[in-house]
Amino acid sequence: MTAITDDCTIYKRVNGPWIELLIQTPTTAVTDDTIVVDLVDLGIKTFEGIFGVVQTTAGSVIATEAPITSVTTGDLTITVGGIAVTDRRTYIIQALA
Repeated sequence: MTAITDDCTIYKRVNGPWIELLIQTPTTAVTDDTIVVDLVDLGIKTFEGIFGVVQTTAGSVIATEAPITSVTTGDLTITVGGIAVTDRRTYIIQALA
């Protein structure tokens, strides 16, 4: 398990109380790597859901892949799921401000 937060790119979109994050991992992300998102810093009060995909062929073959999540003291921890293959993962986080 490796913490890859610093190697991820996070985009934020706000529409009233609705916040959406798009998180892209590096192409070296593998099962059990972790990403920690500070919900408070991003203005998020309630984590509502997550959707994950893996790029099994860069920019071409995209498949859904469920991560494992937990929220502790305002931090959302995302643990990469799926098979232990190094690929880019993309997660869409849905939340409320």
